[in-house]
Amino acid sequence: MEITVTPAVDLIDVARAIRVTGLPAGAEVVIRATSTRAGGSQWQAEARFRSGPDGMVDTARDAPLDGSYGSASAMGLIWSQVQIAPPATEATGAASVADVVTSLTATTDDGQATAQMRQILMPAGVTRHEVHEDGIVGVLYLPAGAGPHPAVMVQNGSGGGMNEPRAALYAARGYAAFALAVFNAPGRPRYINDLPLEYFRDALDWMRARIKPADDFVAITGQSRGGEAVLLIAATYPDRVSATMAYVPASCLHSAQSAGDPARGRLAPTWTLDGRPLPHLWDGNRTGTYAPYLDGPEPKRHEYATLTAMADHEAYLRARIRVEDITTPVLLIHGTDDGWWPTDYHCDLVEQTMRAAGRQVERMRFQDAGHAIVFPYVPATDIVIKHPVSGVVSTNGGTAAANAQANEQVWPGVLDFLRRARGR
Repeated sequence: MEITVTPAVDLIDVARAIRVTGLPAGAEVVIRATSTRAGGSQWQAEARFRSGPDGMVDTARDAPLDGSYGSASAMGLIWSQVQIAPPATEATGAASVADVVTSLTATTDDGQATAQMRQILMPAGVTRHEVHEDGIVGVLYLPAGAGPHPAVMVQNGSGGGMNEPRAALYAARGYAAFALAVFNAPGRPRYINDLPLEYFRDALDWMRARIKPADDFVAITGQSRGGEAVLLIAATYPDRVSATMAYVPASCLHSAQSAGDPARGRLAPTWTLDGRPLPHLWDGNRTGTYAPYLDGPEPKRHEYATLTAMADHEAYLRARIRVEDITTPVLLIHGTDDGWWPTDYHCDLVEQTMRAAGRQVERMRFQDAGHAIVFPYVPATDIVIKHPVSGVVSTNGGTAAANAQANEQVWPGVLDFLRRARGR
């Protein structure tokens, strides 16, 4: 018996063929996959299979008899993993883009075989540069080679910090990627309150001066509150943005919510322009209430509170993002079971408004996926989570299988969108 992984070493977005060979036809084999991830956390999945007439188990072909996932999936032993040991250290800085090493073990009544695979976020030639310049904070990842390279500015969601893994993967695929620190990061405010849009304008200008991107192409991307932000930035500074990828975004501005200063409450403002707070959905809202969220069933769904606020049409209109002012292509990315806010509805509104204005908008809509859509071949099981700023426990929505399918399909879709936005 032998277990193999092909390719054993490659970028994290590359699917692997996981096979056990040399078995008797109809033999039962248990495959366990244990991964070491950023900060030293341990993740594990396990499934039991029956070999085919060819004496082989191929995870892309064969559904498990039972285990961590249910249907045939080449990388099911990765996306169905759950955490079995917490990180030994906080996964910040370069540690957050460390290789993911997975040990695989195939066990039958007659013996055991082992293999190993390595998923790479930051390949050889990609370089990492910490930035604290002219008031701009973040980490810049540059691709191998002299360039010039097209550029992407990457923003995180309501957890703040910097999304270095996604920036590193963009760099691995040929983009100069800047993981911008907005809040909850060294050198930046602790909370999401009163963040000036001028900071994003200045960051885009800094990128052009520092990177000198190919064809002056600078795209922006963000997730959740970052998705809200990138639509707002593209609408406010349309001449500075070449393309926008908004993951699970909102169509209107929201208050600080779970990422705000507790002393000021969840309804404090988030964004400012010219020194003045921008109207958000909860400003003077006549219908909004957090009761359906606070008093609702477990796991809590923040979406329920947002829907009550969106019922006040006048408040929504005051807070909506003027997406008709965006002059370059937009890609909306979301699932249909978002537990954080009603992203499907938000994206309906964005798409309708942009199409009516003759703007360029595309949409990747994933059935039954939730709020956490990232990139391929990572665990998709963290659905009910503790918010990294407020500590409040709620659900992102979706199922592990649907989230994993969204993760697998979204990344090539994003890269294709960028190629077309660049006219390539």
